[in-house]
Amino acid sequence: MSQNHECASQAGTVLITRRFVMGAAACALVLPAASQGLAATTGPVSAEDEQFMRMALDEARLGDFPFGTVIVRDNKVIARGRNQGIKKDDPTAHGEMEAIRSCLAEHGSKALVGSTLYTSGEPCAMCIGAIIWCHIGRLVFGATVEQLSTKIGQIMISSADIAARQTFTPISITGGVLAAEEMALFK
Repeated sequence: MSQNHECASQAGTVLITRRFVMGAAACALVLPAASQGLAATTGPVSAEDEQFMRMALDEARLGDFPFGTVIVRDNKVIARGRNQGIKKDDPTAHGEMEAIRSCLAEHGSKALVGSTLYTSGEPCAMCIGAIIWCHIGRLVFGATVEQLSTKIGQIMISSADIAARQTFTPISITGGVLAAEEMALFK
């Protein structure tokens, strides 16, 4: 190995190590709650949170699997979605994705920026990725990935863990809102 290549390799290692340390520090603030099956929360659950979560649960009751979503901006529902993976023969037709697609079709991408997405179950890796890429400002969910894994298969990565690993858009996460009601929908 040439000396220049070796130095570049060592410099790359330092950069990766610094990124790892910074990422680990950010995750340390979030992961204790996530490792216990809880989301990182940013404050108390409001009456509005429960109201909009009940709407998400109503959507969940209509889905192929009991997952429902509403997207709220300025205290008004601007989109709804429910799991339709079986009906549409589309494994990406999760409630969050359906609500995002609906919002994009009706209002465009700017309506999503800073909005709040309420979903009956903690988003999977695909859905939290879409939520982050859409610059949704707040995520509120019911049952955690750990709770849901007792009923259906799950990718065991929390939304808080994924959110902590990106630095380009802030997102507030509140979890556990009406989680028992979501879990009761699995029969």
